[in-house]
Amino acid sequence: MSDSELPEERDDQTFSMFGEDEAPKSAEYQVLARKYRPRRFEDLIGQEAMVRTLSNAFETGRVAHAFMLTGVRGVGKTTTARLLARALNYQSDDHDGPSIRLDPKGEHCDAIMASRHPDVLELDAASRTGVADMRDLLDGARYAPVSARHKVYIIDEVHMLSTAAFNALLKTLEEPPPHVKFIFATTEIRKVPITVLSRCQRFDLKRLDAVNLSEHLGRVATNEGAKVSEEGLALIARAAEGSVRDGLSILDQAIVQTMDGEEVTGAAVRDMLGLGDRARLLDAFEKAISGSASEALAEVKDQIHAGADPAVILKDLMDVCADVSVAQATGGEFQSAGPAEWTERTLAMAQKLTAAQAARYWQILLSGFNDLQTAPDTATALNMIILRLAAAANLPSPEEAARMIAESGG
Repeated sequence: MSDSELPEERDDQTFSMFGEDEAPKSAEYQVLARKYRPRRFEDLIGQEAMVRTLSNAFETGRVAHAFMLTGVRGVGKTTTARLLARALNYQSDDHDGPSIRLDPKGEHCDAIMASRHPDVLELDAASRTGVADMRDLLDGARYAPVSARHKVYIIDEVHMLSTAAFNALLKTLEEPPPHVKFIFATTEIRKVPITVLSRCQRFDLKRLDAVNLSEHLGRVATNEGAKVSEEGLALIARAAEGSVRDGLSILDQAIVQTMDGEEVTGAAVRDMLGLGDRARLLDAFEKAISGSASEALAEVKDQIHAGADPAVILKDLMDVCADVSVAQATGGEFQSAGPAEWTERTLAMAQKLTAAQAARYWQILLSGFNDLQTAPDTATALNMIILRLAAAANLPSPEEAARMIAESGG
């Protein structure tokens, strides 16, 4: 779920949300991103394909010697690497062999999750990039494990290794000792040499979509005894952009926006994040594509005066436009990551526009986003983008224009 670089929680701190015992009371608060780290493969969210592949590999004995985990920040690369190290070295009273099922805990599980097992070495390639560091690591790989089945090397941000370090790694990676396993993690898969990638079993960890992330954050909030509105959860999920760790960090901040068990409203989350009011942004977009320039400008102006960032407003308008196009393609199956009202209003706008009109508005917003990056005054640039949308609304639709051209040519 989260590949935070913070130290792992103490051995005795496990949590009932993930099917384990309650954590003991502690004077030191533990942030949600650490508290709700998955401790079993079943707790990973949205990574079913990877779990299925590993499960089949373990059952058939076709276990790779090197794994490459890639994905954006906060999707669970480091956590998955530790779970995989546990799975490779799983040993319990009734099972002795690699296993995807880590419940009950195996003999080495606690030490691996706490990053203190002598046979599981976690390295940060960002701080150990040189060929000398890699040679030291490979020299140690020749020796048998101290107590576990495999000696596992977890190398985070592997793309930061130097060219010489990658070259030093290649020979061992191609013909590793039978007791050695490599697990690499990176956010920049394109920077990893293809010679290394071709020797690894690759797993692309997926971003979590806004709907599923919002539901997960809701379960965490309930488990924490906090009340967060549906709109607030949706706004947090959108701001996290698919990163569970980012979502939990924002939720942590949102929970303390109120006291005495009061509900955290969408307005409180918007103020905290500097966002615009989603309902009013739907109003602004709807007015702009209806040609009501002055009313659309007034909506946007009020949002900016309330503290919203013009760049964030524009990004939200792009999200609205994209949702309209998706709603046109999927019809009744469309579901917005938020209150039912957002879905209803998006579907209503989708019915008023043609697919080509929605694409035209998207191109206007996308071009405007580039303009906003260089404009001396972002609020003025946003106003001009709104005016472009309103002007386009008064033009014939692309389909109608094509028909008129065809008729005039005939």
